[in-house]
Order: sequence, then C-alpha cells, then structure tokens
Amino acid sequence: MIQISPSVLSANFANLADEIQAVENGGADRIHIDVMDGRFVPNISMGPFIVETINSITDLPLEVHLMIDEPDRFVDSFIDAGADILIVHQENTLHLHRVIQSIKEKGKQVGVALNPATPNHLINDIINYLDLVLVMSVNPGFSGQMFIEEVLPKISQFRQLILDENIDCDIEVDGGINTKTAPDVILAGANILVAATAIFKHKEGIIEAIQQLRKS
Repeated sequence: MIQISPSVLSANFANLADEIQAVENGGADRIHIDVMDGRFVPNISMGPFIVETINSITDLPLEVHLMIDEPDRFVDSFIDAGADILIVHQENTLHLHRVIQSIKEKGKQVGVALNPATPNHLINDIINYLDLVLVMSVNPGFSGQMFIEEVLPKISQFRQLILDENIDCDIEVDGGINTKTAPDVILAGANILVAATAIFKHKEGIIEAIQQLRKS
C-alpha cells in the first residue's frame, strides 16, 4: 500500500490545527516533521515543542526527520514529545548502529535518510535493523525544490536489496514529490511519499492535493 506523509514544513502555522485536520480528512497516513538546526542544513525549523503540539491534535503517526548534528543527543526529547518514528541521517550520525538500537529499545520505529549524493552501500549492513529508508530526492534544508531524477536508480537498488534479503523495510522518498514525479518514484520501488509544498500550498486545498497525489 502506498502511504502519503505530508510534511508540515510548508504548513501555515497560524492555522496549524485546521491544516492538520485537513490532512486527516484528505486521507494522509502519517505526518512528517522536519527538524533543522542551521548546521547540518542551512535552515532552522521546529523542535520538540512543535512535535508535542501536533501530537496533541492528531492520532496520525508522527515521523520526525532529524536533519541536525549529533541527533543522538535529542532522540529522547522527541520521543517524549510524541514521535512514533525517528529518522536520522547517515551523513552525520557517528555511531549509527548505536542510535538505531537506542530508538528501537524505546519501542519506536527508526529510519535512516540518505542525501542524493550519498551511496546506498553505506547502510547496506544495517538495513535489516531499519523500519524505513528515506531517500532524499532534493538536498535537504528547504521545501519547494525540484526533484533530482538521478535518485530513481537508488530507489530501485534499495527495493531490489529488500526483496533479495526478504527484509521488512519501507522506502520513503522526500523532496519534489508531486503528481508528476510520484508515479516514477512508485515505479522505482518506493511506498511512502513525503510532500510539503505540493500538499500545503496546493491551489485547490490540502484535501484535494492529497487525493490527487494518491490518484496519480
């Protein structure tokens, strides 16, 4: 089943409760929360307080994408705030296996994200510990970027590895996802789509945006 995960990075925070309600009404499967520190990526976004706020107004699973240096320092804070899924980056997590184990021991799901230029093989040895792999299809830090087509073979390679090794692991794609790029991403082997601008800035509204994305 294909899942849709709207990223609140593009939401209107003045009307956050209404926008989360629209996401639910549109049939979203989970909510994606991008956490940025201005160091690992050139932007600063939200912290545990926002996760706690969103958790108080929805029952949808919350996946927290930690685009921050030393993510292991903040895992407990985001879990306490209500995160159901923690996603860390391969590029800046020094003891990746330890962080994965720590999150799993706390009863939460865990994913590892790879930037577009990061080769897949760097996480091949730990993929069987993961609940999801997040393939970035833009360079992280800002919403509204253009999809990088060169990541499509990376998605296919992960799908083949998961099939060959019989691993229970989702493939999520984040960046430039819309009704034009989604079909290619799904055909390549992804089963979770993260979309920000294409949902929260859609001219016909959030509910219609999710429905059109799913139909595509």
